[in-house]
Amino acid sequence: IYDRLDEPSRGMLENNLAAAEEGECGVAFATGMAAIRASLGVLVRAGDAVLAHHTMYGCTYSLFTKWFPRFGVDVRFEDLRDTGRIRDLLTKEVRAVYFETPSNPVLELIDIAAVRRAVDGANEGRAPDRKVLIVVDNTFATPHCQRPITLGADLVCHSLTKNIGGFGTDMGGVVVGPRVLEPELLLFRKDLGAPLAPRSAWPHLVYGLPTLSLRSRRQIETAGIVAEHLEDHGMVAQVLYPGLPSHPQHELAARQMVDVDGRFAPGIMLSFLLEGDDASRREKGRRMMDHLAGHALSVTLAVSLGQIRTLIEHPSSMTH
Repeated sequence: IYDRLDEPSRGMLENNLAAAEEGECGVAFATGMAAIRASLGVLVRAGDAVLAHHTMYGCTYSLFTKWFPRFGVDVRFEDLRDTGRIRDLLTKEVRAVYFETPSNPVLELIDIAAVRRAVDGANEGRAPDRKVLIVVDNTFATPHCQRPITLGADLVCHSLTKNIGGFGTDMGGVVVGPRVLEPELLLFRKDLGAPLAPRSAWPHLVYGLPTLSLRSRRQIETAGIVAEHLEDHGMVAQVLYPGLPSHPQHELAARQMVDVDGRFAPGIMLSFLLEGDDASRREKGRRMMDHLAGHALSVTLAVSLGQIRTLIEHPSSMTH
């Protein structure tokens, strides 16, 4: 059989990832971006639209604004935190609702259950092949902190390169969803040619996923300590971390971001703003990050997340 369709090491990883997300099947890809492209590629066609949250990872934004229009797919950006408006935004052209929660990089949360209710209302009377599906990028939270399918999502995407891989040594992505979409996802992967290589699947399977809970729990503890320290620092204007009571959506985080034992799991990512205007913040941030990169034992100036080192970056100049 074509390796792009199936392969034993990758297949075992896919089964384990599906179990972790409490979904029916998983299909692994070479990168997280390939997984995002596939999740929507099997849902939309020319003339369709995607309703997306207005803040997201920079490469996803580029995919939606530079490439999707070439394929005749319209992406409409809205603030999906306002779930009361979603039903009205789901016009007949919309085939998918897409968002990250928490979002990259400012950690906005979307109420998945509320989005589900809005989509269910919009789907009443629609033909089966025109129903709206919900796609969630769960990379920031990981299945340790949040399982969107259990809250109402149809499909979940991950960059395995990040916290699921855990060690910054291999790239990968996965789409987890209903069994009915597995044949289309496999054909999409076969024809576009972006399968996860068996040699990359193996470390995700035997090192990354089995240690996810242990690593995540320690990283959540560390993130909480850093967030509290920054919140008390005179040069910091605002700290955005779902675990802090000051986070605007802390109550939603407490309901939605829980591990399999029901413990609050607010994630491993935090964002903060320095005091001053935009220009001075950028300069202060540059000096601070350069100093950390040159002197800190455990903090590296680099993009990515979820590895064994603490990483710091300035999103608007590095990834967004």
